[in-house]
Amino acid sequence: MQISKSRFKAKALEFFRRVEETGEPLIVTDHGKPKLEIRLYHPEKADPLKELKGSVTSYTDPCEPVGADEWEALE
Repeated sequence: MQISKSRFKAKALEFFRRVEETGEPLIVTDHGKPKLEIRLYHPEKADPLKELKGSVTSYTDPCEPVGADEWEALE
């Protein structure tokens, strides 16, 4: 659905409720050209790889086995 900026200004809360109820995005136009999109907010799910990026402090001999005495969590 598209509406003009002046029409949106007059009934903004009504349009917000409509987007919330239907989930359909709303395009706000200025002089007939699309300028804004009003849509439901969907938080992005955290990407575990992005969370771990940069967390490796050293990377020496990654193929060498690790002994039980070298695990900090076991101490």
